[in-house]
Amino acid sequence: MADTLYEAGLKSLPLVHQGKVRDSYAVDDEHLLIVTSDRLSAFDVVLPTPIPGKGRVLTALSNFWFERLGHVVPNHLADLPLEQALPDPEERARVEGRAIVVQRLKPLPVEAIVRGYLIGSGWKEYRQTGGVCGIPLPSGLRMADRLPEPIFTPSTKAAVGEHDENIDFQQTVALLGEKLAAQVRDVSLSLYAEAAAYALERGIIIADTKFEFGLDEAGRLILIDEALTPDSSRFWPADTYAPGSSPASFDKQYVRDYLETLDWDKRAPGPELPEEVARKTAEKYEEALRRLTQ
Repeated sequence: MADTLYEAGLKSLPLVHQGKVRDSYAVDDEHLLIVTSDRLSAFDVVLPTPIPGKGRVLTALSNFWFERLGHVVPNHLADLPLEQALPDPEERARVEGRAIVVQRLKPLPVEAIVRGYLIGSGWKEYRQTGGVCGIPLPSGLRMADRLPEPIFTPSTKAAVGEHDENIDFQQTVALLGEKLAAQVRDVSLSLYAEAAAYALERGIIIADTKFEFGLDEAGRLILIDEALTPDSSRFWPADTYAPGSSPASFDKQYVRDYLETLDWDKRAPGPELPEEVARKTAEKYEEALRRLTQ
């Protein structure tokens, strides 16, 4: 497919880590080069079909949010220019628009999830327990209902191919310590509240989102990875939103819905996507970027 990059494949820098979507390379002792590919993961499985242009959209949107929300929490973007981090012109041309230079930080072992609406694994848990991640919720809520207030529902960070597991706040405290766990919760809720209000003005409901954080050498909390993208969030068009069923979306829910129609056990290897599904998914990502940044 045109404009696709399944993996960065850089030779001039050592590969440090290949995640579900991002390839990270060592620049020096203080910096990493992160390339966002067009890989897509669903149900924690990386699919073999790339989504054209997806990595560019995620990079542009994350950079937009990093700048817009920098007053809430610092982020991992570094001042080192791409030309200096990746001198090879051919390799640089391949990853232009998808590559960022970031500080090397110590990532925290939790994913900071904020939910403003009841959907996905939160909906499943609510139906079983009446709450999510140990937080009790009012009875009688429907799928996709707006919650009385956003809630912090962290999860563990699973390895590629493994499934993340929801945890409650006390388990987060056990992993991070009380002070840091409270800071992660409060910062995550602040980021979500500001972003959700901004997005709603542009016709997008951010139903839920996932943040990741690291610590610098001084112990400061830093926002890392990506921020408020269609990969890490559920984006719903506000004009067609109606609780009671799974809303239309600008994110990879379209792919999840397609995969649910297949006889697939949600384990690797994932199935190939039809060209139409990949193309429509790319269009949804582009639409989210346009609405939020123009």
